[in-house]
Amino acid sequence: MQKRKILITGASGFIGSTVVDKALELGYETWAGIRKSSSRQYLQDEHIRFIDLHYGDKTKLKEQLRNFTNEYGRFDNIIHIAGLTKARRKSDFDKVNWEYTKNFVEALIETDNVPDSFVFMSSLGAMGPGDEVGYTPMCADKTPTPNTAYGKSKLKAENWLKSIDGFPYLILRPTGVYGPRDRDYLILMRAVKSGLDVGAGYKKQLLSFIYIEDLVNIVFSLIEKGIRRKEYLVSDGDMYTDSEFNAIVRDVLHKKNVLRLKVPLFLVKSAAFISEKTAAIFGKATTFNSDKYRIMKQRNWACEIAPLKEDIGFQPAYRLKEGVEKTIEWYRKEGWL
Repeated sequence: MQKRKILITGASGFIGSTVVDKALELGYETWAGIRKSSSRQYLQDEHIRFIDLHYGDKTKLKEQLRNFTNEYGRFDNIIHIAGLTKARRKSDFDKVNWEYTKNFVEALIETDNVPDSFVFMSSLGAMGPGDEVGYTPMCADKTPTPNTAYGKSKLKAENWLKSIDGFPYLILRPTGVYGPRDRDYLILMRAVKSGLDVGAGYKKQLLSFIYIEDLVNIVFSLIEKGIRRKEYLVSDGDMYTDSEFNAIVRDVLHKKNVLRLKVPLFLVKSAAFISEKTAAIFGKATTFNSDKYRIMKQRNWACEIAPLKEDIGFQPAYRLKEGVEKTIEWYRKEGWL
């Protein structure tokens, strides 16, 4: 029997490369969509096939898709993870996360290459600030009000996908994703290991998380169950204060004595402004910018995952402590921590 063909864009990254691993495990003919200049560090399996699609040039993109289909047939499933999480200019978020997605989907439609499912990896950031009074979890039917350039660009792409009659989209809005290969939470864990536990702001903050393997299992469960034209908020279903999260990290690292600092938000804002302007002077992008400040300022990242439980019976394989243990074990093995 012919293998089902799957394309994972953004395959060189933390999430993308882990999705590739799962696709291979499940027996898909797996195509990794990456640029020629992208790292293949986590894409070493000999069964992975590669394609470099030109999202910025729809004419060329259509030609690539036609040539691919003539030689290999169309993709059965596409998981679109490629995108920007940091940029030198705010307009770059719209260009890559929204306009390139639009080019890609229009090229698929115009070349008669619409897959059985098109999974768009969005972000909980597309929802905007949650309830910071009663701290009720966000629901998928909440009207999104993103307050970051990144979140706004993701929401534009989401809304456009939903506007296409009959297009088989699936929109996932994961919260903070962590696990082996991730470098974002590594920064915090290194700080704790060095004896420093830093928080932003004095008001209570609720956080939510999803371990990478749980996120990947959700993606393939939705695909293989044939669910289409739905959107989901994604977390492990639990919520934690920032202090509870940091306590788990300290416990796993066996770090009893740390200096706990709460930095006022106005200082965080000032530091983010300086970081952003300094990076701009040198023509570089930085993750610590005005968008990052707004994310750190947000007090409620809790989200409701009842639809995932109802539709695919989702139960996380990893609660936060177990996931942090596996992540730190991997960091140590790789010499990162």
